[in-house]
Order: sequence, then C-alpha cells, then structure tokens
Amino acid sequence: MNVLSVFPETGGICIAPRPSDPDAEIVPGMAMRPFFGIKPVLMDSEGKVLTGNNTSGALCLAQPWPGMARTIHNNHQRFIETYCQPYPGYFFTGDGAYRSVDGYYQITGRLDDVINVSGHRIGTAEIEDAVNQCPAIAESAVIGYSHDIKGQGVYAFVVLKKNADIGEADLSRQLNNVVAEKIAKYACPDFIQFVQRLPKTRSGKIMRRVLRKVVELDLDSLGDLSTLDDPAAVQEIIEGHRELRSK
Repeated sequence: MNVLSVFPETGGICIAPRPSDPDAEIVPGMAMRPFFGIKPVLMDSEGKVLTGNNTSGALCLAQPWPGMARTIHNNHQRFIETYCQPYPGYFFTGDGAYRSVDGYYQITGRLDDVINVSGHRIGTAEIEDAVNQCPAIAESAVIGYSHDIKGQGVYAFVVLKKNADIGEADLSRQLNNVVAEKIAKYACPDFIQFVQRLPKTRSGKIMRRVLRKVVELDLDSLGDLSTLDDPAAVQEIIEGHRELRSK
C-alpha cells in the first residue's frame, strides 16, 4: 500500500505527489508537486521571493487558481487581513515550506506563531526547520519571549538524537551557524535548552502553550495537562529552564 503526503488547504490549494509522469519518484513525507494552475513561491521574513532550491520560507501563491477561496462568510475583512495583507500581491497559506534541491515542496508547519525580533517578523516554524537540519538534532520547539532590547527573543528547546556524539557547547555553535546561514543572525536562539523530550499530546502534537508558560515563568497557569502523553516531561523542562536561566 502506498501512502502519499499531500497539502490540501482551506483556500483550495493542492500540492501533491500525483498527478505526475508515470515513473516519477515519490519522496516520503513531501507534498512535492503543485497541482495544475498552482504557482507556489517561498517568501523570506522581509517579504521578498526566495529563488533557487534548498531553501525555506513562508508558502505563498503567486496567482489565482480555479476554485480558490475568495472570502470568509460574513467577514471579508478577516479574509483580506489573513491571506492578502501579510505578503501584498500574493496569497499567504499560513504555512512554512521547504523547497528541496530537486525543487520539491515539503510543508514544515504553521506560521501562526510569528515573533518579532528587532523589527523582523519570523515564524517559529521557520527557525525550527533550520535547527532541525543539524545532524545531531532529532527535533526542536522554538518559543518567543519578551526581550528588553529586541522586543522578543528566541528560546529553543532541543532534543538530541540518541547516537549524537557532540558536546552541548559545540552543538550550540553549530546550531547558531546553521540558523544564521539559513535565515539570518537575528533568528539565532538567545537560549538553547537541551531536553530529553518535548511535552506532546497522545497524538504526537507538541504542546507549545506549556513551553511558552515555562519560558514566561508563568508556572501557575500551565493549564490542563491531562492530554499529555507523559506529564513528567513538563517538570523536567521546568527544572532545566531554571538551571539554564540561573547561569
């Protein structure tokens, strides 16, 4: 049985492995090819179109297509603000994407969580995508927090691969170099907390609101943790955060 990853979107967009040439490859975990009439582009944090392959950015559409959404019922202004204003002249999907060296598209996650670092707006998913390209890193979660000078700072929770053979100091330097190369220096994390695991629901979704409360030191309002797969992960992260911020 073949399982295909596709990108259907509320606005009527589709990026999928098929249709294609009969013998064209299918890459696991990638939406891959835009459907007929769909013209995807990737945008950087300054609102400029990213050219070339092996790059990540905000996924937008460059032209209208048959069947596209044209409004939100009884709230057209919200439609304009959500899909048209973020990148004028383009339709913003709300997702980040990676364009591979072969020109295929991989959806990296929602960009709803946008932080403002020194006047630069950037989605935390875009930073996570860069962080996760480090060979020793299994997964990560990036949270924005209040910063007296920059407006918001970048806090990264990082899980290492089991076979990772690199010290935390060396990995931190490598991580920042990758983020600076893929995005910009302003996107480099101010804090990097290495954790054994991230707090996830039983369905595997990272519970980011918990991480945000930890970073904000708002531990009395963590909220309902009953859906966590392993609530003990939260206490481990709280203790690690206290240790890191006390240095």
